[in-house]
Amino acid sequence: MAREAAAAELWGPPRLLRFEGRDGEATTLAIADRDAAAWAEAIDARAGLATLPGLALCLRLLALVELLARAPALAGLYRIGPEGAEFHPALIAAAAAIPLDAAARFDAERLQGLISRSIPAEA
Repeated sequence: MAREAAAAELWGPPRLLRFEGRDGEATTLAIADRDAAAWAEAIDARAGLATLPGLALCLRLLALVELLARAPALAGLYRIGPEGAEFHPALIAAAAAIPLDAAARFDAERLQGLISRSIPAEA
């Protein structure tokens, strides 16, 4: 979806997401990077960022892409190229199973631990 949006130059606007905490503290997340905005625009068009499932999908996908940039141990579990992205099912399952932290990021060690339990060592 994001590749199609980028090819059509539908980058999408920068977005600010504000979450009110139970303690009254607010957390604001900015989706300002051009590629991240394209992902958000594509997800908004398909699933709707005004819906909880659409917002969750957007934040989890952006968190996964961010994680891949800082977790070299995951390199064999995905491929991103001009034709699109492919992810190992265990990577997607782990990203769907663990929570995001307060900064909307995945805990790399926790995610890798979950994956290591789901993929046999000889794989």
